[in-house]
Amino acid sequence: MHPPSRKDYVSVTFTEQRSGNYNNSKQWRRQSCWRKWKQLSRLQRSLILFTLVLLLICGITSYPTVTKQLGGLTGGDEEKEKGGDSDLRPVVPHVLPEPVKEGAPPPPEVSSQKQKRLPNKRGPPALQNRLLRKGNASDSVVEEYKGPESKKEEEDQVVISWRGAVIEADQATEDTKNEGNKEDSPTDRADKPPGESEVNRPEAVREAFRHAWKGYKDFAWGHDELRPISKSYGEWFGLGLTLIDALDTMWILGLKDEFEEAKAWVATELSFNKNVDVNLFESTIRILGGLLSTYHLTGDTLFLDKAKDIGSRLMPAFKTPSKIPYSDVNIGKGTAHPPRWTSDSTVAEVTTIQLEFRELSRLTQDPQYQDAVGQVMAQVNKLEGKLDGLVPMFINTNSGQFAHQGIYTLGARADSYYEYLLKQWLQGGKKENQFLEDYLQAMEGVKKNLLQKSSPNGLTFVGELSHGQFSPKMDHLVCFLPGTLALGAYNGLPADHMELAKQLMDTCYQMYAQMETGLSPEIVHFNMHQGSTRDVDVKLADRHNLLRPETVESLFYLYRFTKDMKYRDWGWEILQNFNKYTKVSSGGFTSINNVRDPDYPSPRDKMESFFLGETLKYLYLLFSDEPHLINLDQYVFNTEAHPLPIWPDTQ
Repeated sequence: MHPPSRKDYVSVTFTEQRSGNYNNSKQWRRQSCWRKWKQLSRLQRSLILFTLVLLLICGITSYPTVTKQLGGLTGGDEEKEKGGDSDLRPVVPHVLPEPVKEGAPPPPEVSSQKQKRLPNKRGPPALQNRLLRKGNASDSVVEEYKGPESKKEEEDQVVISWRGAVIEADQATEDTKNEGNKEDSPTDRADKPPGESEVNRPEAVREAFRHAWKGYKDFAWGHDELRPISKSYGEWFGLGLTLIDALDTMWILGLKDEFEEAKAWVATELSFNKNVDVNLFESTIRILGGLLSTYHLTGDTLFLDKAKDIGSRLMPAFKTPSKIPYSDVNIGKGTAHPPRWTSDSTVAEVTTIQLEFRELSRLTQDPQYQDAVGQVMAQVNKLEGKLDGLVPMFINTNSGQFAHQGIYTLGARADSYYEYLLKQWLQGGKKENQFLEDYLQAMEGVKKNLLQKSSPNGLTFVGELSHGQFSPKMDHLVCFLPGTLALGAYNGLPADHMELAKQLMDTCYQMYAQMETGLSPEIVHFNMHQGSTRDVDVKLADRHNLLRPETVESLFYLYRFTKDMKYRDWGWEILQNFNKYTKVSSGGFTSINNVRDPDYPSPRDKMESFFLGETLKYLYLLFSDEPHLINLDQYVFNTEAHPLPIWPDTQ
């Protein structure tokens, strides 16, 4: 019996011994690991050591980034060290950089090392903290919250590039100078005297022009249009269209160096002896108008001689059975023809060449130019097919009759007919009353047939009429009308024209303000149904912006006649948004495809000549405090913003 009991005892003792040895097993394990390590080959041990060292280095280098992120999540100590309560700091919108003040040294260049890197996705980073303008009824534009870290990143931001275009660094303007959260509206600033703002707005326009001119000079010199994204050029007529269109703008802006180099090109390179078809309307308003205007501003006969040359070469267009001119002229061969697909010309094109040809006759004492365009106006005046002074869009060059009747609009193909009725009356010293009568009748026709109000905010807009059916469609081109109405009221026409001008000016501004980029589309449709949530709808095909001038043109007239500061402020917003969404880093500005997508507005790679010839010129005149700069008692602008003199009483 003893052996079994001994086995049991030994079994218990053995268990206790194992339990007692457990406390010392670490030494046994260290010896075992060391034996295994020694059993490894030298190559294996080297690889393991290398991996450990690499992990250690990665950990050390990532330490500052981790701590910075943790700091941003825990309250942003850096912000506190800068001495500002982030909750009370005013919102800083994306705006044009403050330009250099006169007499002040230029701001230092910011190192390219501080440029913010793009995320790995199509388009720029989401533009946080979008400025929510007062009066902006868009339900899709919201102001996003920004934490302390994102505010710091915004302050450090210099340039964000997308497909060649840039968004300029954010800097505060007078809109955000107050220390509190309240943002001054244009109405709040209406009583501030001109020049009080710290931002030199005329200089900002000059800077925008210099940037556009740099792109044209570097990549498109002597050609018609700049393609800023591809750093190339496009040709239309092959006559240096952008350069000629911008001549008087450079003179008005005081950019003498740029003007002199452009003048040298005109003197040595510009020749109209080319076998090329040009559009009568476009070449008249841009080239002939630009040369005549520059001659009057400078007194240099070089420009008058060039104007005579192109004017005489355009005259074959009037050799038609009806005296209604063809649309196209070969200025080298001296022949003219209609478009290949029709014998019609647009009413706007044949009735918006009169100011230029009339002035050419006055300067040359050759009546053929004025007689030709005068016959066109006389023919249109007596035609049947008008509706309360409103004209159809097309006219046949063979019969001299309106074509495709029943459609009435103040947009494309008819717009500038109404503009030139008033301006011919002004150009001639208010003596040719037929123009005035036709203009007044047409404006009554607009009020009777095309004027409506939108829902829900009651914006006054000008629609279209097609065979008796009203369409709430309004082109951006129609935004010339507020300025034209105001110009007429200033010259003694009914006071209600000025009231209507102000209402339509508000509408044209809302076409910008209600878009996510703050830039107007080419065409909008207004809602008229009760219960609509927003006034403006934009179809996908109409969302492009071509850098057009019509709204800033009207802002210039409204400010010149009323001195209401809100018109300057609206123009400043538009300029900022041109800089934000259309400026190209290498030089120039580009039209865009989608004004409703601020993250990727989709550049079209084209800078129209009228951006320099009209848009920037009108913005400069809007902001300028020189009251007699292009005195409207002495000059009348053609439809391409080229000022021509009002004829003296002795004419």
